[in-house]
Amino acid sequence: MKNLKNYLEISEEVSTALLENRAIVALESTIISHGMPYPQNYETAIKVEEIIRENGATPATIAIINGKLKVGLSNEEIELLAKEGLNVTKVSRRDIPYVVANKLNGATTVASTMILAELAGVKIFATGGIGGAHRNAETTMDISADLEELANTNVAVICAGAKSILDLSLTLEYLETHGVPVLGYKTKELPAFYTRKSGFELDYNIQSAEEFANILNAKWSLGLNGGVVIANPIPEEYSMDYDVITVAIENALIEAEEKNIRGKQATPFLLGKIKEITGGSSLDANIALVFNNAKLASQYTVGASKRSCGSRAGASRASNFDESM
Repeated sequence: MKNLKNYLEISEEVSTALLENRAIVALESTIISHGMPYPQNYETAIKVEEIIRENGATPATIAIINGKLKVGLSNEEIELLAKEGLNVTKVSRRDIPYVVANKLNGATTVASTMILAELAGVKIFATGGIGGAHRNAETTMDISADLEELANTNVAVICAGAKSILDLSLTLEYLETHGVPVLGYKTKELPAFYTRKSGFELDYNIQSAEEFANILNAKWSLGLNGGVVIANPIPEEYSMDYDVITVAIENALIEAEEKNIRGKQATPFLLGKIKEITGGSSLDANIALVFNNAKLASQYTVGASKRSCGSRAGASRASNFDESM
């Protein structure tokens, strides 16, 4: 962590929240640059931050701007990422050194958002859906770095499950092997991003933010490093028909295979094709589930900060930032 202050910039709003031991919710930025078109991406990002504030927490949108690791973005920085879109580098763990060293702009994935959130002392992160094992990953080894980060980084991720374009069975197996709890929020079935159902039963489901807080506190107090996935289903009124979205995904996967689209280009391509096939209803669902996850994350962090559950580390980190770095 030596000389981290030369790289890490925490916004005044987030720094104040850390010092005052107030609730903070981390947000990724790949959803801004790669998740949806402009201006919906900008409007959605601003609205997510508003939802978090309305529920009593502080938003910490994370990105790399001109080579600086930014925890908490200005509206202007969010708009920059939104307008640049796919021209912004999509940054996972492996990409951070290159983007920082070359003073580039980078949009953070789930994995890199977790890394930067933990560096800043933020423990809760809301997003749309996590990455996972891609279909045929048993032969291609195409597995998202999100899963490895969840196995090692102490940040809880509230999401609508794994993206339904993935191999959900293999994704769950990977998380189980690496000791990552997957907790269904008021559901016994893994939600599959656009839909509330997937056909995969979860071992644990929780009914309240307090129960969630107690589990996190127990995990990290026992020294069991790594994250936790809280699978929060998309609201019923926005949930897409399981059969419709399944057909759309299968068609998009066939086209991706024909065009040899793989790696970090795969997810934006597939989501774009699914939006096209579904006439835009998948984008509406995507936005709705992000709002829903931000609300739940805010409610949890507000309750947790009142109980000082896992938040003291963040406050201490901010107050001792200059001395420790």
